[in-house]
Amino acid sequence: MKKIIKLFDPSIGKEEEIAIKHVLTSKIWANGAGVGKVSEFENKFRKYTNSKNCIAVNSGTAALNLALSLYDIKDKEVILPSMTFVATANAVIMNGGKPVFIDIDENTLNIDLEHLKSAITHKTKIILPVHFGGLSCEMDKIKSIAKKNNLKIVEDAAHAAGSKYKNAKIGSHGNAVCFSFHPVKNLAMPTGGLIAINEKNDKKIRESLLAKRWCGITNRNGVNYDIKQIGNNYYMNEFSAAIGLVQLKKLDMLNNIHRKIAKRYSQEIKLNTKMQFDKNCSYHLYWILVKNRNEFRKKMFECGIETGTHYKPIHTFSFYKSKIKLKNTENIGKSIVNIPCHSTLKESDIEKVIRLTNKFS
Repeated sequence: MKKIIKLFDPSIGKEEEIAIKHVLTSKIWANGAGVGKVSEFENKFRKYTNSKNCIAVNSGTAALNLALSLYDIKDKEVILPSMTFVATANAVIMNGGKPVFIDIDENTLNIDLEHLKSAITHKTKIILPVHFGGLSCEMDKIKSIAKKNNLKIVEDAAHAAGSKYKNAKIGSHGNAVCFSFHPVKNLAMPTGGLIAINEKNDKKIRESLLAKRWCGITNRNGVNYDIKQIGNNYYMNEFSAAIGLVQLKKLDMLNNIHRKIAKRYSQEIKLNTKMQFDKNCSYHLYWILVKNRNEFRKKMFECGIETGTHYKPIHTFSFYKSKIKLKNTENIGKSIVNIPCHSTLKESDIEKVIRLTNKFS
């Protein structure tokens, strides 16, 4: 059977196995209050990102939903890129807001700041930047724009665990920063997400989110508890938290492997249209732009290499269909291809990806 070079592949070993077995034998697999491994993971991730507080949840989507619920966006506008996973926009709709899609910079695939400025209206409440592929947005400039217009910043950092902006970890900049720990992410769990909070009233916000992630339950005392607000079943389980603690210890090491591969791609792949190298990027994924995408992907797969097309622009889906024209987003959406860039790749795999990318593109 021909070996397949996977697009994504989590790095797991004995430590993760031991962590899972420990939780399994403890028979404490989940706890809505999050007082075991979940609490430990929250504290360690808070220190890792230098954020004020952290709330662990069961997905990046849950993180976005809860983070946006903090700011009462009903009938308000949230500015975000269309070049991202649809959950980013869905969370805006779920909270009663209106997604306002803007174009991206063709070199970084992050939001275009001039388009951001021109999209702000009296109804705008939140700027929602996405750190595409783990490459950080220009947070100083975004914060300046937000401050000038009295707006909040909720970051989609699903790709950016361990990334930095000006030597500060992503998670320490915006009002709320949402992470995903899906199995394909650099910090991988069976299922998981997290909100890093950087508000002055972070402790009060944490108390509110603790209830919202556990069906609204608060003031728990034995069998007695109260419900003061509506909530969801969003809490993280102990298996995910235990694996996350192991993954967090080696996240910087894993990200360094991603960076080394990305640096080689940036130097050895002959295409001009490719992801730039940045020492602060986590490289959850590495993208290139090709002219005949379907043919390119077919040839790569026939040679045993998985590729992806992250993402189809959200504003082109039936539910979000609109008359807006986002030139860069639409052009890139038709030609973007993701190639394998992860810590389990062997030297021979990397060489094969480079050689065949150059051959078929």
